[in-house]
Amino acid sequence: MHDRQTSPRLSAWLDRLTERRGNEIRLGLDRLLDVARFMVLPMQDNEVRLKGLVLTVGGTNGKGSTCAFLESIALQSGYRVSCYTSPHLFRFQERLRFNGEELDDQAWEAALDEVEEARLAAGDIDLSFFEVTTLAAIRIVQGLEPDLAIFEIGMGGRLDAVNCLASDAAVLTSIDLDHQAFLGSTRQAIAWEKGHIARRDCPFILADPSPPEGLLELLEQRQADVWWIGRDFGYEGDKIQWQWWGRSERRSGLGYPALRGINQLLNASAALAALSALRHQLAVHQGGVRQGLAQVSLPGRFQVLPGQPAVVLDVAHNPHAAGVLAANMDQMGFFPKTVAVVGMLADKDAAAIFARLGGRVDSWCLASLSSQQAGARARLAKELRPFCEGMIAGLSEMERPVEPVTIFEFDDPESALAHAASLVGPNDRIVVFGSFVTVAQAWPLAKTLGQAPHLS
Repeated sequence: MHDRQTSPRLSAWLDRLTERRGNEIRLGLDRLLDVARFMVLPMQDNEVRLKGLVLTVGGTNGKGSTCAFLESIALQSGYRVSCYTSPHLFRFQERLRFNGEELDDQAWEAALDEVEEARLAAGDIDLSFFEVTTLAAIRIVQGLEPDLAIFEIGMGGRLDAVNCLASDAAVLTSIDLDHQAFLGSTRQAIAWEKGHIARRDCPFILADPSPPEGLLELLEQRQADVWWIGRDFGYEGDKIQWQWWGRSERRSGLGYPALRGINQLLNASAALAALSALRHQLAVHQGGVRQGLAQVSLPGRFQVLPGQPAVVLDVAHNPHAAGVLAANMDQMGFFPKTVAVVGMLADKDAAAIFARLGGRVDSWCLASLSSQQAGARARLAKELRPFCEGMIAGLSEMERPVEPVTIFEFDDPESALAHAASLVGPNDRIVVFGSFVTVAQAWPLAKTLGQAPHLS
């Protein structure tokens, strides 16, 4: 799937959008809604109203996993489902799936043509890459008319392009520090932005057990039907199985989901709460839940590749996600040596991210992310070194590995991974993290490391 070629025309479209705005982040709905009206998208109360159920998913971390659970369970229950997420890991077309499959390039080409025509007709309105592609995705989904349309919020919520949609339910997975330049420097400020994906009289699934002060009051002001984990739904389990409970139903004897990691039961529980809240419009049977949990797939989320050495791929790119990665690493058992391959974008809190990993790593292979891949947010390996060295210097004797920690610098993630592979034996571990770009660039080599020579 990752090797599928993109059509020349869609490639040209994506290149044009990247050249126009690159990875620039622009927030605000007025410009986008003006273009949506020229596209003659159906409007209701100044929002785009699609047929079928629309479910939006926001949060600092866990959005992609929650979308994957929602999509998988609904599909296994027999519904027609679309799922729009971002960013992509390998190919742009990953951003939109219908019934579990990517759309043909021609569908994207036609939708992008239409957005461009409307953008010019509206007065040559300036839109970002994400705004253009989100409008194109909405047009495609409108034509597909799924029973359930899942849309992942790009960043924040209140002014995010996806929030132009009239949703029937929303999920807020977690609230932590990321994108502070746009969303605010505190959890309270970020929660205020994210809480605006709530809609009046619609279910709002709050999966953060300790939301910042003021969020519940905001949701009350917006008159949302709040489902709060621990109060309105939750989960518990043992070594063999787990169970979920909600306001009026319980699902017992569930197998653990195919996605690994300590937070995946929380994400699965949020998905089940959303589906329970919508059960009168979208009934989900127990078989669909079981099969959906068993068959869910999402690359790059604590993905442990088969073979030896153990290779872990994780797109963790903020302190909260790095803390979850560290906890997951602790659950993996003993490895004589752990080597980390890390590349980060320039707007990420490198000091806090390194601090979360602490003394779990014996050698660090720092990778530069080029401007070609990361745009204005490119970051060189040498710029990460001071943060890594500062973390190591601050380790206590108990935290410090037995052997001196080593640091290496490389021009790209693949070169960093190649060196990491030379440092480990079959019983050791390599952890690749820091951004979507890092994991994507390391993937071609990573997938071969644990294979026998005749399979490589």
